[in-house]
Amino acid sequence: MIILPVLAALSASFGWATGIVLAQSPAKLLGSFEFTRIQLISCAAILAVACTGLGYWQSVEWSYWPHFAASTCFGIVLGNLAMIECLRRGGPRRTELLLSLKAPLVAAMAYFWLQETSSVMDLLGASITLSCVCLAIFFGGNKRSDSDVTTGRISTIVLLGITATGLQGFGFLVIKPAMLAGTEPIAASAIRLLGAAFLISIVALWPSKMFQSQSELSPRLLGRTILPGFIGYGVSSSLLLYAFANFDAGIAAVLGSLSPVLVLPILWFKEGHMPRAQATLGAVLTVVGTVVIVVL
Repeated sequence: MIILPVLAALSASFGWATGIVLAQSPAKLLGSFEFTRIQLISCAAILAVACTGLGYWQSVEWSYWPHFAASTCFGIVLGNLAMIECLRRGGPRRTELLLSLKAPLVAAMAYFWLQETSSVMDLLGASITLSCVCLAIFFGGNKRSDSDVTTGRISTIVLLGITATGLQGFGFLVIKPAMLAGTEPIAASAIRLLGAAFLISIVALWPSKMFQSQSELSPRLLGRTILPGFIGYGVSSSLLLYAFANFDAGIAAVLGSLSPVLVLPILWFKEGHMPRAQATLGAVLTVVGTVVIVVL
């Protein structure tokens, strides 16, 4: 049935949008490093158990270990740290919009690294996406709600968001050969998360204030930290993988990239503030640009 993979992809977008809204408060309390450390360790454990239960470890092509290592270090550890710091400073709306730049950034990296050429429609879609992200970020306003209040310069927020998007995109791109060789997606995700959890746990042993929690970790705060990670790494990723396996990949990718739009009504419901027209227009047209890149 077509309806099931369509609903799965839409639910993945909703899950990522919900997760990033839920993550903002605990991320501010704990700091980027401690928040990322807790999420990586907990989600790595969940995916490792799932992978063991499903028997997916046998599918891993270990000869591609340098690809797994690069994807782990850059895509997961550094990419997530930059994303969480962007979330802490800029809020979920701006973070989701900046993360939507992944399509044009990955296309550019694929061109220079894998010699994959882009069509005129790809370039058009990238231009639409870039322009509309700028529209939503710079003219969306930052005083309408608590989640929209920025910390520091907007240029720093944009730089963090683009860095996170580029690193995460590289993490997906570099692991592509291992996936083409037969590695199950869930197994690849489990390896990346386990490696990232190990690395960030080693770094956490360094006695520096930079790597310490900014708040005392209570059971409630721990739960609020793990929940959005589980929604993103566990539920949303699995739903999108199901959609890719059972539906047209291009359409599934579009349906799975609607979080910049879905985050706006979620924030509206959570805080009671209607998004400004510029933010809504920018978010909608960002998805239009993604549709042009993926479908046309």
